[in-house]
Amino acid sequence: MLRKFAALAMIGATALLAAACGPARMAGVQTGGQMGPPDPVRMDPVTAATGYMIGPMDQLDVNVFQVPDLTRTVQVDAAGQIILPLIGPLNAAGKTVPQLQDEVAAALRVKYLQSPQVTIYISAYASQRVTVDGAVRGPGVYALQGRTTLLQLIAMAKGTDRVANERHVIIYRTINNQKMGALYDLVAIRAGTLEDPEIYARDIIIVERSGMKSAWQDLRGVMPVFGLFRPLL
Repeated sequence: MLRKFAALAMIGATALLAAACGPARMAGVQTGGQMGPPDPVRMDPVTAATGYMIGPMDQLDVNVFQVPDLTRTVQVDAAGQIILPLIGPLNAAGKTVPQLQDEVAAALRVKYLQSPQVTIYISAYASQRVTVDGAVRGPGVYALQGRTTLLQLIAMAKGTDRVANERHVIIYRTINNQKMGALYDLVAIRAGTLEDPEIYARDIIIVERSGMKSAWQDLRGVMPVFGLFRPLL
């Protein structure tokens, strides 16, 4: 459940704001705490709790012990499916590797093998990506490989640069079909006084630069205050 907070936070002043929100309206912004998860992409409680979810265009190495004819590299198609010998089309997107291994083994066990031992590796990640921009040394698009927090993602982006305002880091996320935002303080997270939030696929993280004027300063006089995660008109 989403937590309530007393006030809306400041929105980072950057041209990337428009790119993050696209044609949609500006998002409600929360300060600190845990932001809710994004709109699901075939997500269920099991896959959400056990790690990386396979997605479209990921590349998988499928190995069946002592059956070389069934061992191959396949790519998850845009519809989230893979095609395997003897099995045919199989939904892979939205599942963890252990779940898919169990399903492949079960399908082979029905008619072909008594005790198939199936091992699947993700050899190329393509779907679980996030964008990091602003005052970081390595801005770009990064692939998530399991549970990742904000601090871990900033480290993947080679850390903040010398002009970063580490107290103004914004996470943009789509929740209930609305572009939402939450403001985080890296200094407080490192000090252990603020929880390190989990990052999800398709999040956009922007680290503000020190000394830049905040967009909130231009809009605060005309925008009403809404409840948590309500869109700003």
